[in-house]
Amino acid sequence: MSAATPPFARSLAPLFALALAMMLGFALMGSFGTVQEGAKAELHLSDYSLSLIQGLSAALPLALFSIPIGILVDRHNRVRIMFALVATVVVGTVLTAFANSVLLLFVARMLTGIGATGALTAALSLCADLCAPTQRGRALLIINLGKSLGQAMAFGLTGILFGMIAHGGAPDWFWHAAPWRSAHLMLGILAAVLMIPLFLLHEPARQEVAASTHAPFRIVASELWARRTFLLPLFVGQVGVVMADAAAAIWAAPVLSRSFHLQPDQVAYWMGPLIFFAGLLGAIFGGLSADWGQKSGRRGGLLIGAVIAAAVGIPAALFPIAPSVPVFAAALGTLLLCGAATGVVTSVALTVLIPNELRGLCIGAFIAIAGLIGFGVAPTLVAAASSLYGGESHLDQGLATIGILTSLLSTIAFFIAMRRAPVSATTEPI
Repeated sequence: MSAATPPFARSLAPLFALALAMMLGFALMGSFGTVQEGAKAELHLSDYSLSLIQGLSAALPLALFSIPIGILVDRHNRVRIMFALVATVVVGTVLTAFANSVLLLFVARMLTGIGATGALTAALSLCADLCAPTQRGRALLIINLGKSLGQAMAFGLTGILFGMIAHGGAPDWFWHAAPWRSAHLMLGILAAVLMIPLFLLHEPARQEVAASTHAPFRIVASELWARRTFLLPLFVGQVGVVMADAAAAIWAAPVLSRSFHLQPDQVAYWMGPLIFFAGLLGAIFGGLSADWGQKSGRRGGLLIGAVIAAAVGIPAALFPIAPSVPVFAAALGTLLLCGAATGVVTSVALTVLIPNELRGLCIGAFIAIAGLIGFGVAPTLVAAASSLYGGESHLDQGLATIGILTSLLSTIAFFIAMRRAPVSATTEPI
């Protein structure tokens, strides 16, 4: 029997605390991408080296730690896990500022990846137990609002700090280091202060447990296997979206620099708000479409919004070859909006259609697989594709090609998942 769920309004305070954690995690996880050209020049890195630092450093911890973190989330105190993971992000950000070699920079970015993505697993599990199933679209909208704000801050705040330090608009408090280093140290200190409200979180009672939160692994594996016809296409759909979004997030700033000769601080003033509002609108569409889909009574209706958003993302993936900065921004914003929408819908699907004792494992597996391929493969695929077109000067064409192919894949996969969705968390797909 599920524990009684408090009214939605009573859940707003803890939901906003979780949103704060997501803001910190994703702001610090994406901060390096905004100023990576400075690190490239100082450390004499190639595009392939950057793709490994930005991609593999995120993919490796996802592959190694996401599933174990998911299992811990299913079985232990999620609030304590959340705090430890956000602290890991802060440590990784500070280490980024002091990294004087490719290896140390790789480790630093890997720590931010472990913390941010692991905290997302804990946040989604906690969110599900703070609200009734029919309220989870709205609840996850708040969580994704924090995530979107963090992604916007990764561009906006990092770029502004970089510009202030580089142009002498702020005192150099940090040993006369390169601007990209000073910006990361500032971010780490700020995040450490903003972690304090997380101490106010309390562990909620778990709802919708089909077996037990401490069930033997063979029972958990059996429950997962019974839902494979739904989970596999859902996995593929979200992997395609993450590939397109990860490639865009990592390579958008370099494309703007090389094609339009814009510096990080010039990009920051419009890229940050663009990412935020795209994420906000995408989260609103995803959350409301998921709640509407559940109320429609149609099997798989919860996923209709994901299918639509993935399809719209196909033409939007052409943003790197846009003829002007405004067109570039509009297309990129549309792609990110679609990615935010599918992310919310997928999260709602996992919290509504999967039993509690499987949610952390499923979310962790989603993050591990999507991150391994999205961050570990997609950035390098873009570099390889640009080589086929003629080299690093064709980065825009390589990015557009990978974006279109992955968006098409996700549209097909989400449609299949919708057709195979279970009726509820305690039923299995037919």
